[in-house]
Amino acid sequence: MTTRFPALLYAAGIGTRMRPLTDDRPKPLIIVGGEMLVGHAMNALRSDHVKHVVINTHYLADQIQSLDFDRKVTFSYEETLKETGGGLKHARALLASDTVITLNSDAVWVGPNPVDTLVPHWSGEMDGLLLLVPADRAAGHKGAGDFDIDGSGRLKRGTSSIYTGLQIIRTEVFEAHPKDVFSTNKIWEIMLEKGTLYGAIYSGQWCDVGWPGAIEIAKELLEQST
Repeated sequence: MTTRFPALLYAAGIGTRMRPLTDDRPKPLIIVGGEMLVGHAMNALRSDHVKHVVINTHYLADQIQSLDFDRKVTFSYEETLKETGGGLKHARALLASDTVITLNSDAVWVGPNPVDTLVPHWSGEMDGLLLLVPADRAAGHKGAGDFDIDGSGRLKRGTSSIYTGLQIIRTEVFEAHPKDVFSTNKIWEIMLEKGTLYGAIYSGQWCDVGWPGAIEIAKELLEQST
């Protein structure tokens, strides 16, 4: 039987690092290699492991909600921006599951489907499972790495691997969080303390398209793969 989860696609952010490109459009609508960033993200979610997709929106939300998606999606509109953790908490009723996939909408992937890569690593003792990429396969990324991973896949804070923006995570701890606006980093800290945050390594290449200069880097990466 195929393991399946609902997915939350993060598309609510203001895209400050992408200005001036985001002055009149949300970041997920920026074109990279002939396709919107939200299209690249939806391609990643084109997996038998995905039950249904919820997209959270806030900044210029009508531009995202008016897109013609090739599948049914549900929108979780945020009147005030809630960050990643608060965004998942806000969307939990629409996701209707105690375990979900979340994906950022500002990256491109070259290689195997990232969801298909991640899900087979999921097991019952985990509270969170993050897809990581080694620094030498993280194009466009600024700054140090995020985690180190041991032989069992358990994570600790470190610099050897970078979070790609894709994870499977249990939702109860989000619901229990006392605030409505908070980062998923707060939840990761709880899981790291418990030893229940794990990682898996992506075998392909990944580009962080979070700033204008990364658009050309991502385009070149995509062209090299064709």
